[in-house]
Amino acid sequence: MLTLDIKGTLAKVITPSHGIPDQEFSGVRSSIRRYTEEWLSERERGDHAWSMHPYNKEMIAAVQTLADSVKTEHIQTIVWIGIGGSGLGPKVLQEIFESPSTPAFLVIDTIDPTALDAHLQLIDWKSALIVVVSKSGSTLETMAAFFACFEKLKNAVKTRPHHRVIAITDPEGGPLRAFAKAQQIHTLAIPPNVGGRFCIFTPVGLLALALLNGDIGQFVRGAKEMDTHCQEMTLSRNPAASLAAVQYLLDTRRGYPIRVIMPYGDRLHSMARWEQQLLAESLGKSDGFNPIPVAAIGTQDQHSLLQQWMAGPRKSWHLFLREVDKQRLEVPRSLPDAFAYISGKTFGQLLDACYEGTSQALTSAKRPHVTIALQHLDEYHIGQLFFLLMTEVVYLGKLYRINIYGQPAVEIGKQITRGILSKGQTT
Repeated sequence: MLTLDIKGTLAKVITPSHGIPDQEFSGVRSSIRRYTEEWLSERERGDHAWSMHPYNKEMIAAVQTLADSVKTEHIQTIVWIGIGGSGLGPKVLQEIFESPSTPAFLVIDTIDPTALDAHLQLIDWKSALIVVVSKSGSTLETMAAFFACFEKLKNAVKTRPHHRVIAITDPEGGPLRAFAKAQQIHTLAIPPNVGGRFCIFTPVGLLALALLNGDIGQFVRGAKEMDTHCQEMTLSRNPAASLAAVQYLLDTRRGYPIRVIMPYGDRLHSMARWEQQLLAESLGKSDGFNPIPVAAIGTQDQHSLLQQWMAGPRKSWHLFLREVDKQRLEVPRSLPDAFAYISGKTFGQLLDACYEGTSQALTSAKRPHVTIALQHLDEYHIGQLFFLLMTEVVYLGKLYRINIYGQPAVEIGKQITRGILSKGQTT
């Protein structure tokens, strides 16, 4: 079970002027109870459909069957094409579960011509599988990159190239669905009532995990167990509600709108970017109070940004993510005397010391921070983390009184881009 430590935000630790006093938590406790009851009744009505996907045995079985059939093709490279939640979620899983015993897993979420051409030239298309993900079936970046990759695949695989493609899209309509049907391409469905940033427990996340030889059963077990905890009516026993309360109170009562999501460990780098999108698209709909998420990475960004975090404007607070049990790799023992303090230490100890140094330094400067610790970076704990963070957004939507679904401002940009391309207004 992952743990949530909010001590670094409390008034008794960082003083009442900078931290959250207990009476402010008391002010939201009754609201959290009411919001939890609402959350459960809304799910019974069919709202928050993403929260029921870990229980969808039929969907899970369909994904596993397709993944097992793909493995008989001796695929060496999986080319995953998607953007936003369709790319960031699988990228999280790639960083954690890709290994020498899995196929290479490449997420293409760019239309930068130089970067894309490098991918097109370097991939061995004779042993590649393309997975293209677009709920609408018309996402500009995704579909443009897909057609470029599909052309390469067809030139390399002369016999049944369509068997080397999987499309994940709307179950009924859209241009990608129509193309896949015409080309006899395997398809999996993104449920129509779930947005990309909430799709990690649909075939988008499940297939990526299965293709990386991950255990889907443990992934959804972690989510379901976290779901149980997130239904607790008592604030202190509900991790999603507790994290949401901290976010809301730090922002609205203490003037900390910027949430720095900072994993200590490279394998959680994309988790910070996934969480950044989740918060920005779900809650960035008001010019009043709402979180401003920023992704960082330890230890790299403590060397570039810690000065500002420690002594700059008091606008940001930190959400640290860390793994407790790490791979054992030691620093050599025979070192010059000046480096005796790291001689024989494991790199896990070094990483932990850097995390502790940063968190304690922030405490000394009266700067708030929270830590989520995962015992292992495995399917069970990652399933818990995804479910926790998505459920927190539900509570934040209620606390801030913002509809967390939809992203109307993003659609405006898409419409303008389509208009520019349709009129040929490009350089």
